[in-house]
Amino acid sequence: MSVVYIGLGSNLGNREENCHAALDLLEKKGVRILKRSSLIETKPWGFTDQPCFMNMTAEAETSLLPHELLALLIRTEEEIGRERTVTWGPRIIDLDILLYDDLRIETNDLRIPHPLMHERDFVLRPLAEIAPEKVHPVLHRTIADLLELLKK
Repeated sequence: MSVVYIGLGSNLGNREENCHAALDLLEKKGVRILKRSSLIETKPWGFTDQPCFMNMTAEAETSLLPHELLALLIRTEEEIGRERTVTWGPRIIDLDILLYDDLRIETNDLRIPHPLMHERDFVLRPLAEIAPEKVHPVLHRTIADLLELLKK
């Protein structure tokens, strides 16, 4: 079994319910959720002319390989009602693989660790709540350290 960290975000509909529904669906599909962070409300990043997001992270265990997990996350987003329109635009749910064990993967459709996670407060704050001592496999800093660096 592998340990993965998943980022969740929603800014359409019942944002909190969307995040929890995504985790519940993942559990029903065999991804064991070990920890859930608190939900935090954040301003949009990238494309800013849209509603605020609710974000959280989860630590999970899975037997799925990275690309299999990515496919499951995309199917789960679609089941909840996500439609892909504008990059970084409004969405009912967004699920991202942040970390997968200590793997480094860079393909056309998947990059692990998530390439922008260290620049995003809405990822690092909830991740630091559940895994402050987890070390980023490329930057070789703990999540707590990355969050402190981002605040400067």
